[in-house]
Amino acid sequence: MFRNQYDTDVTTWSPAGRLFQVEYAMEAVKQGAAAVGLRSTSHVVLATVNKAASDLSSHQRKVFKIDDHIGVAIAGLTADGRVLSRYLRNECINHAFVYESPLPVSRLVVRLADKAQVCTQRSWKRPFGVGLLVAGLDETGAHLYYNCPSGNYFEYQAFAIGSRSQAAKTFLERRFESFNSYSRDELIKDALFAIKETLQGEKLTSSICTVAIVGSGEPFHMIDQKTLQEMIDAMEIKEDSAADEAPMQDEDKSTEAAPMDI
Repeated sequence: MFRNQYDTDVTTWSPAGRLFQVEYAMEAVKQGAAAVGLRSTSHVVLATVNKAASDLSSHQRKVFKIDDHIGVAIAGLTADGRVLSRYLRNECINHAFVYESPLPVSRLVVRLADKAQVCTQRSWKRPFGVGLLVAGLDETGAHLYYNCPSGNYFEYQAFAIGSRSQAAKTFLERRFESFNSYSRDELIKDALFAIKETLQGEKLTSSICTVAIVGSGEPFHMIDQKTLQEMIDAMEIKEDSAADEAPMQDEDKSTEAAPMDI
């Protein structure tokens, strides 16, 4: 994208009907670290890449607990994500104080989308440069939403945002039809596989990823690094054994007599 005469103000339309400032905010989401979400009928899992900017610094948090039944993962400007997560917490607290019940996930997502939309219609504001994957569980079941800087929101069975997220989307598209019947651990493993796809050959370890889960009888929480590393090690052992079996099968086929040799 290049600077042009129609991108100096978020309220200025281009002749093609585009708001460039909003598109730039959406581009910021694509530049952020990858975040993945997937859900079954009873659980929702969020996973993010947490690589530090340098060896001397710590990583930025990308997963935030909003309430016992809701959490978010972000990609884009982390500072904007913190502000929005604080807003979501306030909405949940106010709803619980007034109605003495948890805030439904869909209603919270609509309020977040309305807040993002206002920033696309005020000349003295800028759009939030962050995308949010909202995972939650309410009376209607498990939900996974994506909130876009443009104010749009979508519900998904599985989705990935951020840098190199297309590789994770391709992996999820191949497997999403069976997610509804998945157990808790199967969801976590597929989330780790999807995150691994975004690393482009880099080794996956528990130190560079964060995984969180919410489900029936299980409030939103982050999975500890030790448990994550055990799952990653089990995945690698399974992959190595599958790779070893493949050459053996090829050798067995090569020893069979060809029809012309009989």
